Amino acid sequence: MRKMLFVVLYTAFACGANVGGANAGSLEGLLVGDMKKLAVVEPVALPEAVLLDGAGLETSLAQYRGKWMVLNFWATWCAPCRKEMPALQRLADAMPEIAVVPVATGRNDVGQIVKFYGEAGVTSLPVLRDPKSGLAHQMGVLGLPVTVIVNPEGQEVARLIGDAEWDSGAAQAVLRAMMAE
Repeated sequence: MRKMLFVVLYTAFACGANVGGANAGSLEGLLVGDMKKLAVVEPVALPEAVLLDGAGLETSLAQYRGKWMVLNFWATWCAPCRKEMPALQRLADAMPEIAVVPVATGRNDVGQIVKFYGEAGVTSLPVLRDPKSGLAHQMGVLGLPVTVIVNPEGQEVARLIGDAEWDSGAAQAVLRAMMAE
């Protein structure tokens, strides 16, 4: 019950601010197309969580601290995730200064992830898994896909529920504006 209360409070805090967050003014006019779904929030520190890499070794998101991060929660069985993943790869190619970090949430076999990456043309994104959905639950991810924008201090500053064309000019303009703050 206590864990569920934390999830509900985290989600309410993270999404409740919507476009009233610190960066909202600088994004005025940029939230078009898929970016209309982006909720800008007051910065919230990411919870600590252990993830598994493609070799089954424990890792964490701390390795991305110091960079802007596009953190995407997805699964191999999720149809919108399958549509979105190639755009995330193209975003990583177009904006190498940003860490594009997909995290397969729930039961996702490494072999299936690798196969999916091959089919989707994903060549440089890491294989990271949250097999028991611990991080996803702590962050109030209730459906997939969900993408969280994380600042270099390791704080969530925006969240988009559902798929998006992350390689679009609109998405890149939003990300550049956030990075300029």
